[in-house]
Amino acid sequence: MPRPSALTAAVPPSPACPVGLLVREESDRLRRFVSRHVGDCSDADEITQQALVEMSLSYDQFRGDSKPSTWLYGIALNLIRNHLSRAPERRYTFLDIDLLVDEPCSLPGPGAQAEMRETLDLLEQSIAQIPQELRVLLRMICVEEVSYEDAAARLGMPVGTVRSRLSRARALVRSLMHAHGAWHRAWRSPH
Repeated sequence: MPRPSALTAAVPPSPACPVGLLVREESDRLRRFVSRHVGDCSDADEITQQALVEMSLSYDQFRGDSKPSTWLYGIALNLIRNHLSRAPERRYTFLDIDLLVDEPCSLPGPGAQAEMRETLDLLEQSIAQIPQELRVLLRMICVEEVSYEDAAARLGMPVGTVRSRLSRARALVRSLMHAHGAWHRAWRSPH
């Protein structure tokens, strides 16, 4: 990417061209301004060039409420903010991998994971044993997170019927889980 001084050489020295004059007068100072905010020279060059291009493309929309250089620096500042908000090294702190050795794992241990898998299998078996219409309703509301009103509209029934059928479905699943002896494991407080 060419440096801003290379841009000034490409702009014709016409006094009637305010864009060319602004580029020649401000490009080096603008690059230093961007560099102070961004730090990386290649990023600073790119943002400076982008600011100058955006300024030249939209100069006909400049209202004159401020000096043209102030307007140009406003464009550059917006580009700097956008760049910094997307720069991962600014958003995250990268640590040395050795610092993670003593960090405890937040996942449950193998025994707890096996117990959860077993409970989920029993839950799926219990759900498979309830009537199809209750299974559909249970999945719609508990898995797909459809509201009672939307479920009632989709199924063509009153909201009160949806609530009572959902209550019946939950009670059936609970009783089947009790029958399998897994209820105490499924609903105990998390680890």
